[in-house]
Amino acid sequence: MNWNIPNSLTVLRILLIPVFVGIFYLPVDMLDPYWVNFSATLVFSFAAMTDWLDGYLARRWNQISAFGAFLDPVADKLMVAAALIVLVELERTGAIVALIIIGREIAISALREWMAGIGERGSVAVASLGKIKTAVQMIAILLLLYYDPIGVIDIKFLGEILIYLAAFLTLLSMAYYLKAAWPQMRARK
Repeated sequence: MNWNIPNSLTVLRILLIPVFVGIFYLPVDMLDPYWVNFSATLVFSFAAMTDWLDGYLARRWNQISAFGAFLDPVADKLMVAAALIVLVELERTGAIVALIIIGREIAISALREWMAGIGERGSVAVASLGKIKTAVQMIAILLLLYYDPIGVIDIKFLGEILIYLAAFLTLLSMAYYLKAAWPQMRARK
C-alpha cells in the first residue's frame, strides 16, 4: 500500500470519531451546553471537509488507491452512524430515521460489493440522487448537532425537517440502486 495525504485524511476522519462523540460526554461543569454543541458541530464539519478534500486530492494528484477507495466510504459511514447514534441518544432525532439511514448505507455497500464481485459495479455507481441525499443528510446532521437558534432561525426545526427529507431520499435512492441491480439479481438467483 502506498501511503499518501488523501489516505491520511481518511484515517484522520476515523480518528475524529471518538473525539466527536467524546465531546458529548465531557463533565457537565467542563463545557457549557452551547459550547458542547458548537464544538461537536465543528469537529463533524471538519471531518466532512476532509471527506471532500481527500477525494479531490486523490484525483488531482493521481493518488487514487484501492485502499483509499475501500476506506473512504467506510470512514464516511462510521462518522454518519456515530453522529446519528449521538443524535438519537440526545433525542434530537428518532431511532427509525437513524435505522433507515444506517441500514441503507449497509445494504447499498453490500450491494456494491456483490455487484463488483460479478463485474457489474458500474451499474450501481453513485448517482445524482445519492449525492443529493448525502448533502441533505450532512446539512441536517450539522443543524441537529448545533441545535441552538441563530437569531430568528430555528435550527432545531430546520434540522428535523431536513433529517426527515434525508430519510425519504435515503429510501428513494435505495430503491434506485436496487432497481439498477435488479436485472443482475434476477439473473443470478
